[in-house]
Amino acid sequence: MSAEYDNDELVFLDEDSHQELDDKNKRQWNILIVDDDEEIHTVTKLALSGLVVHDRTLNFLHANSAKQAKEVLDEHGRDVAILLLDVVMETDDAGLTVVEYLRETLKLNEPRIILRTGQPGFAPEEQIIKTYDINDYKMKTELTRAKLLTTVISSIRSYQQILTINQSRLGLQKIIHSSANLLEEHSIKGFCEGIVTQISSLIGLEAEGIVCARAGSVLDREDDGVYVLGAAGDYAPYINERIEELHNELIVDSVSRCLRQKEHIFGEGVSILYLNSSGFEAAVYLNLSHDISDLDRQLLEVFLTSISVGYENVYLFHELRNAAFRDWLTRLPNRNEFIKILDMQSKVNQNTQLCAALVDVNQFSDINDGLGQETGNELLKAVANRLNESFGADVQKGRIAADVFGLLGPANVVTPDKINAAFQQPFTADDHTMPLNVTIGLCELDDKNKVLGVDLLKRTNIALNRAKKVPNTNYEYFAPEIEEQTTWRLHLIRRLRSDFANRKLELWSQPQIELASEKVIGMEGLLRWPDGNGGYISPAEFVPLAEYSGLIVDIGHWVLEESCRRLQELKKLGYPHLRVAVNVSIPQFRDPEFVNKVKRLLTEYNLPPSLLELEITESVVMDEPQIVIDALTDLKEFGVTIAIDDFGTGFSSMSYLQKLPLHRLKVDRSFVKDIGVGESALIAETIVTLGNKLGLVTIAEGIEKREQANHMIKLGCDEAQGYLFGKPMPFNELIAFLAEHDANNG
Repeated sequence: MSAEYDNDELVFLDEDSHQELDDKNKRQWNILIVDDDEEIHTVTKLALSGLVVHDRTLNFLHANSAKQAKEVLDEHGRDVAILLLDVVMETDDAGLTVVEYLRETLKLNEPRIILRTGQPGFAPEEQIIKTYDINDYKMKTELTRAKLLTTVISSIRSYQQILTINQSRLGLQKIIHSSANLLEEHSIKGFCEGIVTQISSLIGLEAEGIVCARAGSVLDREDDGVYVLGAAGDYAPYINERIEELHNELIVDSVSRCLRQKEHIFGEGVSILYLNSSGFEAAVYLNLSHDISDLDRQLLEVFLTSISVGYENVYLFHELRNAAFRDWLTRLPNRNEFIKILDMQSKVNQNTQLCAALVDVNQFSDINDGLGQETGNELLKAVANRLNESFGADVQKGRIAADVFGLLGPANVVTPDKINAAFQQPFTADDHTMPLNVTIGLCELDDKNKVLGVDLLKRTNIALNRAKKVPNTNYEYFAPEIEEQTTWRLHLIRRLRSDFANRKLELWSQPQIELASEKVIGMEGLLRWPDGNGGYISPAEFVPLAEYSGLIVDIGHWVLEESCRRLQELKKLGYPHLRVAVNVSIPQFRDPEFVNKVKRLLTEYNLPPSLLELEITESVVMDEPQIVIDALTDLKEFGVTIAIDDFGTGFSSMSYLQKLPLHRLKVDRSFVKDIGVGESALIAETIVTLGNKLGLVTIAEGIEKREQANHMIKLGCDEAQGYLFGKPMPFNELIAFLAEHDANNG
């Protein structure tokens, strides 16, 4: 075989012993020679000995068969740069089976393959090169020393380029995967633990480590010490602790120096990596078994650049979580977090009876408006501090709304007496010292029936609202019947809304007469709501609910429109001078389009405005006096008639009575029903006299007996309505009533 080589081109050196692969030697190219001829191994090694490519020498591995070659590749395949491979060995295609094993089984595409054969024609050269990514295919007689050197050098260069590309691609894949995984963690702790784990995976080393930063708002600490945010290995128990708790001066000094110098620090077996993005800083301490290679350092630089943005993002996620679950002013849990606390406590079996409380600071808005928002904020912080001082760690606290605080703790601690005691001493805010009063709603947790936190808060709030309505005390405990009443009220509102949408409400009329002649001069429109069982739900029940829900605006407009339609129909039936009186509530006056709506309806139905009478109660005037006066003045100028209903039942100011653009004064039925007994007649007489003095028409409600009517005539009352003259009735009955009344008085 040696005679086939051009020996003049070879340089023979002293034969060395076979050099085994040294994993620690990073400055050599590993060449695997596979041939069943031992002389080929010797000649090849001699021909290439002393060759240096890119500052690296060659290291030779040997195999005499395809089987041996596969064994070497199993152990060292990832470190082999070139295979000098004989095609024909124990079989005609033995070399090709090694190629297939390398590419298909081991999935290694970096090693370069130089096929050598002394028997041409056994393998189709073009097909083999295309299929198996072979670098070169030579006859052994072709491979002089010069050609062998050229082929090896070009193959090493090709291997290096492919290896660099693949390492970069693999590194980028790890970085992208690591970053994606870390960004799924929205907690500082989880993210920082991931940094240590991913760096260890990235550089392929077993590493323990910690991520540290100055606390600030990351851990809601007041000091600016360096804390362990995340850790892996033996350091895990120190998460959220100051770094000094590690009792390791090397770590403390190295991390502090890294944060101070704002740069990486690499030492023997220790590396501290510096993270920074938009001012969010951290130091990653790694306890390594040996130094990080230059290539791994480059990969870490790219990784840290990417992960720094992730660190900033997770920091911002932490800030958002604080905004979502912690009150920015008092640093107490906010409403959302307090609900979670209630939810958690309600699901845990408690040996102690727990009680939740809502504490509402009375007249806080006046303090805020009078002394300024800054003082108001300081006062709220003072309240939070007082609650923390008065109730220990056994009681959870929260700020539920602007001036409402929540408490949850043992029922014998969270009590009205102890809460009131916390507010006995005045509070200091800025230069102001002021006493505070509170209203308290309480709800004891049921240890048998587990209730969601949001429902517990709702029950406590129901108790708080009830406490605001109790005159003799400032607190109320929740009772099931309170919730039942609230649920019933909400059900009634939903049903009212549905029935109104389905046009089930009815507008009835009660005739109004002139007392002297007993002629019908008009009627009052009265709303009726069928209960579905042949009866009717009292207006005293559903009208307040309609006002509370805002539905009264739509219902009120329907009543006005229906009244106008009926006036138009009465005009066609020969009753052109009858008027209709309609009650108006304060939500309607708050509607900025109310006045225009009334005018449009009267114009649309072509009615004299004086036929429509709007009735208001004293309470309406007292709620929003100026809005009511302005609207009624505008409507009176348009020609609409104005009446005040239930006069004398409230405590309205006489000055408002003078300002109102009134036509009629209605004497309430409570002053009419007992005429002739006691002093009730004196009040009725006073109201009638007042009306006459003011030039107003007076009308008495609730006339049921003849003596009542006679007495009101004597007092000088002008008009009346009541069962004596006619009950409330549907419109078709009103038409029959008018016809019969005309016949009887014809």
